[in-house]
Amino acid sequence: MEFEKFFIDKFFKKLSKETFTVAYWDNERRQYGRDLSKFTIVLNKPIPKYKILEDPYLAFGEAYMDGDIDFKGNLRQVLESVYKNEESFLSTPNIIKKISHIIPTSMHQQKEDIQYHYDLGNDFYKLWLDETMSYSCGYFEKENESLYEAQLNKIQHILKKLQLKKGQRILDIGSGWGWLIIEAAKKYGVKSLGITLSEEQYKKTKERIKKDGLEDLVDVKLMDYRHLADSDTKFDRIVSVGMVEHVGRASLNEYMETIDKLLKPRGISLLHCITGQVESEVNEWIKKYIFPGGYIPSVRELVAMMPDYDFHLVDMESLRLHYFKTLKKWAENFEGVIDQVRNMYDEKFIRMWRMYLNGCAASFHHGVIDVHQFLFTKGLNNDLPLTRKYLYK
Repeated sequence: MEFEKFFIDKFFKKLSKETFTVAYWDNERRQYGRDLSKFTIVLNKPIPKYKILEDPYLAFGEAYMDGDIDFKGNLRQVLESVYKNEESFLSTPNIIKKISHIIPTSMHQQKEDIQYHYDLGNDFYKLWLDETMSYSCGYFEKENESLYEAQLNKIQHILKKLQLKKGQRILDIGSGWGWLIIEAAKKYGVKSLGITLSEEQYKKTKERIKKDGLEDLVDVKLMDYRHLADSDTKFDRIVSVGMVEHVGRASLNEYMETIDKLLKPRGISLLHCITGQVESEVNEWIKKYIFPGGYIPSVRELVAMMPDYDFHLVDMESLRLHYFKTLKKWAENFEGVIDQVRNMYDEKFIRMWRMYLNGCAASFHHGVIDVHQFLFTKGLNNDLPLTRKYLYK
């Protein structure tokens, strides 16, 4: 036990620049730093040294899920203090040392990975998402906007960028619960198709389409985007929001190739996705418990692929701090309905999702990941507005 404490003590000395306290399993308390303690880490039992050395993300994530470690203080702020310390394990990109996903993700595996996360049930997600059921970064035009307003802003922001015209066809790859394809049809009179691998999202979107009487303009299919490319269907506009992170590193070129097959010449596509500062694997805790098969591409990785398909990058926008605010609100909403979640899932699940939402919020605030919107055309399109001011408004 003393050996474990000696190692953990050395680890905590480099954890944060802020002063904090550790309450050890034998009732000893140690303060790290000289100022007023900002938070307390409670170690209910030792975390084995080999686990920390092997993978600190996984070691501490699982320890929190199992109740072996607790925090007194705001969990997100605790994690932010670790991200802000350049010497901590959270502060630098997890640069790839080996490529684990050397084989493109199969359609069967991708469906399983998507359903693992998104088919937890509409009853679960509607507890803490906004009315649009949007499960991606919002867009806060004003500081005090609600999550619902920010998600509506995001959808309109995307639709404006796409320069939609009545009668065009738009495809949303990974269409979630369908709000974007429905809004596109309502506001611009376009024919909208959404595709998803989540049965829960598919059923909810079908309900929304029928409720709004938009069956002639809007449809959703439960299918892999690669199957759609086997048809002769072509689209004027293609959008995907928070989907490409699920395709895997080895399948990124296949994604771009599919866009090329489906997009009409001079067509416009918008890719909204989480990005990394460098090419890196998703940490093992996220991959094991939250997003199996996930991979976060870098900006340079995505942009470098575009010329191979004659895609011309028109605009790129970072929404990193918008995602911080979105995740912060999701985490607060989650805590606000915790009793209802407890009726559906056990304590380990609750702790897992609490760590996931707060950890992601901290990472987008002070970490090494971002979220970008890439707007590109297939071949030259000289009909777009000359400036971003008119492109967005």
